[in-house]
Amino acid sequence: MQTFAEKVITFNKNLKLDIELPAGIRIMNPFFENPEALEVSSAFYRKFYNDYNKRFLILGINPGRFGAGVTGIPFTDTKRLTEKCGLQIKNFSTHEPSSVFIYDVIAAYGGVKKFCSDFYINSPCPLGFVKANNSGKEVNFNYYDSKDLLSRIEPFLINSIKAHISKGINTEVSFCLGTGKNFKILNKLNQQHQFFKRLIPLEHPRYIMQYKSKFKQQYVNKYIEALSK
Repeated sequence: MQTFAEKVITFNKNLKLDIELPAGIRIMNPFFENPEALEVSSAFYRKFYNDYNKRFLILGINPGRFGAGVTGIPFTDTKRLTEKCGLQIKNFSTHEPSSVFIYDVIAAYGGVKKFCSDFYINSPCPLGFVKANNSGKEVNFNYYDSKDLLSRIEPFLINSIKAHISKGINTEVSFCLGTGKNFKILNKLNQQHQFFKRLIPLEHPRYIMQYKSKFKQQYVNKYIEALSK
C-alpha cells in the first residue's frame, strides 16, 4: 500500500494535459520543464507526507511561475523550500509573495511538520498556464481567466480533484483559496459532484499580499481559525 507521499509523487510523474489550448496560452508543467522539480518535490513529500494520515485538502487556483512552477510544491518558492523545509533547488532562486503568506500560516499552525500532517495543498488545476503580455513577457494565467480555456479543461479539473481525494483526503470539509471566481467555480463543481460536505472559501494569499498586506496578521489569524475548527 502506497503512502500518501508515494501517491502524490506518482500523480506528479504522470501529470499531463493533452488538449489543444486557446491561442496564446501555454501549459506550464514543472515536472517536465525543470528536471529538479520532480526530484525536490519528491523529497519534500517523502519528508513530510511519508505516512497514511487522512488530511484535509486546500485548493488553490493553479501553479504560479515562481512557486510550484519551479519547485513542484504548491505555494512554495525556493526561499521557503530552503529556509523552512530544509531542501534546495540549486539552479533557481525565486520569491513568491503568496508563499511568504502561506508559510506564515504554517508557522502559526505549528510548523511545517505539523501542518503537513493535517493538510495537503494542491489545485483544481495542478498544471499552470502562462500567456504573453503586451510586452511579450510571459505572465501567469489563471484557469478561469478564459471561458474557452475553462470549458476545455473542466474534465481535467474534475479528474484532478478526484485524484487528490484518492490520496487519502478527509472529505468532511475542504478549503478554497479565493473567495471570487475560484470559489464560484469550485462550489458549482462541488454541488454537482459532491466532493466535500463543506467548502470553505478563504481570501487568496496573492490578494492578501498585494492589496491587504497591512492586515496580513489578521488574515493569518483568520486562516488559523478556519483550519483549526
